[in-house]
Amino acid sequence: MSNVAKPAVLVAASQSTRAQTLAGHLPHVDVVYCATGEELLLQARTHNPDVVLIYTDLPAKVPLGELLGILRGRAELSSTQFLAVGTQGLGALLHAGADALMSDNTAPEALAYLIGTQLGRARAQHELHEKIASLGKKLENWEHEERVRDQLVHMLVHDLKNPISAVLGLLEIVQEDERMPADLTELVKLSREETQHLLHLSVNMLDVRKIQAGKMNLDFELMFSPMLAEVIEQAQGDIGAGLQDRTLNVLVSPNLSPVRADPEVMRRIFANLLSNAMKHTTAGGVIDLHVGLSGENVQFTLRDNGEGIPADDIPNLFAAFEQSRLTLHGRFDTGMGLAFCKLAIEGHGGRIWVESVRGKGATFTFVLPLARDEEDDDFAELVS
Repeated sequence: MSNVAKPAVLVAASQSTRAQTLAGHLPHVDVVYCATGEELLLQARTHNPDVVLIYTDLPAKVPLGELLGILRGRAELSSTQFLAVGTQGLGALLHAGADALMSDNTAPEALAYLIGTQLGRARAQHELHEKIASLGKKLENWEHEERVRDQLVHMLVHDLKNPISAVLGLLEIVQEDERMPADLTELVKLSREETQHLLHLSVNMLDVRKIQAGKMNLDFELMFSPMLAEVIEQAQGDIGAGLQDRTLNVLVSPNLSPVRADPEVMRRIFANLLSNAMKHTTAGGVIDLHVGLSGENVQFTLRDNGEGIPADDIPNLFAAFEQSRLTLHGRFDTGMGLAFCKLAIEGHGGRIWVESVRGKGATFTFVLPLARDEEDDDFAELVS
């Protein structure tokens, strides 16, 4: 025996024979008769009907249009289909929200057929509302999880930055102490590099979350060749001593037209790309960074002669935590720095890509659009 409830149809009319006749043509439907408007309001709350037929001769203490408006206002009847039946007064019911109009002279078979159609619509509406409610609940849960995740990342990063920075400063003091034996000095140097990596990882983690949430505001400035060169030099100092063991060639074309960019974010982009190149090259490796004009863009190309990137890793290389691979130095690369670069560059209206052959190094290229005079009021003055 099935536990599925039969569809419910309320027939509100002055004559009970209308409900009885209709019930004979709808054997799989629960047909309920309502003799007055007040009884219709009560039965609608009890049965939560799929279809309601309101005959225009229904006795009611309020106008039928107002009665239908009351029913339409109930949230539990949002999927219910309302059918007005009669020869006079149909306009008021149509204005109040009736889904269909029929003459009271319509043959019972035709009326039953129309109700069957309305039942199908009611089921479809009900399923749609259930899906919307389910998606709404999932969205609410997702938003809650995102808030918790953001709070956790924010808390972790801010709680970690100060002690990491303190450790970094202490290691620098120890490394510069002339009393340190050479072998211990090398260990301190390695400790500084790992601590610097941890600091970059925590900051990148926070910034990736900010950009993804649209909460990272960029402070745009017009950046010409000298400022780009200066920012690249500053980025080198952010990486640590490991870069001193590589040959870094930087070439910034002179007299470049400016790009609109955030200097601090650009510094972070260069630091992450240079750090990535350093991690995947050995001591004595070569890293080339070239900045030049390419059509309507300024193009930044960073090439290294390191281990290269497996072809299978490239599609997910810029996704945070999606690409985790072991570097030449025994450290797992989470990809958080590259994820930050991609999001930050796209936030500047640019794009980034990589080309690599395993064992033959990698080339990271990104472009930023040239600034236009309509984008900055000071542009014309600066370039004149």
